[in-house]
Amino acid sequence: MARFSGIVQSYYQHAQQQGGGPTLTVDEKVRNEIARNGIVRPQGYTVSYHSNSDIEPHHFGGQHPMKPWRLRLTNSLVNSYGMRAAMDDYKSRAATKEEMAEFHREDYLDFLQKVLPDNDSIYDQGSGMQYNIGADCPIFDGLYEYCSLYAGASVDAARKLCNQQSQIAINWSGGLHHAKKSEASGFCYINDIVLGILQLLRHYPRVLYIDIDVHHGDGVEEAFWSTDRVMTLSFHKYDGSFFPATGPVTTTGPPNPLNPGAHHSLNVPLNDGIGDEDYKLLFEEIVGACVKSYRPSVIVLQCGADSLASDRLGMFNLNIRGHGACVEYVKRFHLPLLILGGGGYTPRNVARLWTYETSVCIGAQLNVALPLHTHFLNHLTKESDPKVPFPTLIPPLIPKFANANTPEYLRGLVMSIKEQLRYLKGAPSVQMQHIPPDLMGIREDIDMEIEEKRMESDEGWRREKEKAMGIRGEMYID
Repeated sequence: MARFSGIVQSYYQHAQQQGGGPTLTVDEKVRNEIARNGIVRPQGYTVSYHSNSDIEPHHFGGQHPMKPWRLRLTNSLVNSYGMRAAMDDYKSRAATKEEMAEFHREDYLDFLQKVLPDNDSIYDQGSGMQYNIGADCPIFDGLYEYCSLYAGASVDAARKLCNQQSQIAINWSGGLHHAKKSEASGFCYINDIVLGILQLLRHYPRVLYIDIDVHHGDGVEEAFWSTDRVMTLSFHKYDGSFFPATGPVTTTGPPNPLNPGAHHSLNVPLNDGIGDEDYKLLFEEIVGACVKSYRPSVIVLQCGADSLASDRLGMFNLNIRGHGACVEYVKRFHLPLLILGGGGYTPRNVARLWTYETSVCIGAQLNVALPLHTHFLNHLTKESDPKVPFPTLIPPLIPKFANANTPEYLRGLVMSIKEQLRYLKGAPSVQMQHIPPDLMGIREDIDMEIEEKRMESDEGWRREKEKAMGIRGEMYID
């Protein structure tokens, strides 16, 4: 440090000569921002924030839409507004292999742990094809560390809810809802949501999982397909081909009415271009009905940002406040709440959205002018010209698609969901000694059944698998 002292001294003297006086430290600027925005700890409940900066530098590849760096932008904004002062701030640890094995198969975890980008021998054995490694889910340096860190944050957040150390727990690095028991899918390798819910089931009788990513929450739905202790509710685009090409309104759980999971997997398939007003009305009516019928003990909300307008891969027209209205509505039930990230492929808007939704969780009203001491402020640019900085929290997002959701269609969705809820015979009574048995032995049979159906429904499945491309992966754009 000594050899730089001359440079530092010269800079300070230059500032004094310019009449600027001593420069405020970052801490002082953050304290000023806290005062300016009236940020205080919430009254009557605790919010915990779970993050680890070691996740942020991981890189899927230059052309890949998934950018873990979006988390650095998000955390930078949260820090700059001073919102961590209103929350219990935790640096999350990596999930252990044993913790991840509560859902994932050990051979799959072994593969993720050992594989390297230049390890051709593993591909020669066909493991990459077996585990769906390819363009959507590439191998990159630090893959296992990346997976264990975001999974560990969700496990830790769930445990804080179980221990009643927190009433709202936030992990923006989580929400990777496509990963299967022994297969990567849609940029997701480890299903942190399933791992978090398994923790919650040790303490809470019933979990309501809500997914507002533009893509169907298929991995979570499959994991809890045959239990009534978890209800999954996914709002997503569906046309039979948009990734992952699952989640029609008719998919409601196992067809056998004697299976406990029957009518506990609910799907709200939407067409292109839905906007704030329609989405908000639909969300509140359906979620309200589910909470009333199912009476969950805790809610998990996946806040995928790819449902925003202007997203690189998304096809909805939501704005930041419209998306945040879903968080605000769920918060009003005053149930323990696990908030997770998810998709989102325009990093500048992902960061803005999750910063705004953090403010919703703590009950703060933020000034929309971004703090000028925010790191990487030059990356928060205009939608119309990404080269022009635009330091606002709530930019106007440019709709890319006409709204193809008619009022009649939306009313039909509400009626279909409420019809499914009529089959529920009240909230299930639960013995709390164990987590659902279907996640142990029965789960294997479900996995085999799903795999067989997928192979039967697509004659070209094997050929696509050999290319390690999946079926119309998330990177597929017409």
